[in-house]
Amino acid sequence: MIDFRPTKCNLCGGKVVFTSNAVIYGRKYGSGYCYLCTSCGAFVGTHISHPEETLGILADEKMRKAKIRCHDLFDIQWKDKGAESRRYRNALYHWLAKRLKIPVEECHFGYFDLDMLEKAYSILEEVKDMEMSLNARGCARFSAKEE
Repeated sequence: MIDFRPTKCNLCGGKVVFTSNAVIYGRKYGSGYCYLCTSCGAFVGTHISHPEETLGILADEKMRKAKIRCHDLFDIQWKDKGAESRRYRNALYHWLAKRLKIPVEECHFGYFDLDMLEKAYSILEEVKDMEMSLNARGCARFSAKEE
């Protein structure tokens, strides 16, 4: 279960503080706030609409890079689908959750630790050169791209 208002770091067990994200970025960005571990420096941003609630778990640099890599593979499958983009994105999250054997509600890169990020990346890499479509039930399926 994710703690959306953490006081203890999920990586090192250190003390976590709620603070301005200007300490990370040099200026306020997004919601303007983050949760920051005072021991290891891991951090996580917060929702714009609910700035006291995290976007996921605290992440160090390695985890942040892994999230970006996962999103790079994930986003190429559903973006540029026009009016259908939201349907494709939702279907892709359902497909990935099923492959990871987790509930779809827990299928969010911000919720994943490094091990789960690496598993997600491996799964997404399997279909990176394939064309995503939706079957009659709206479920994601993949096939070779036509040349």
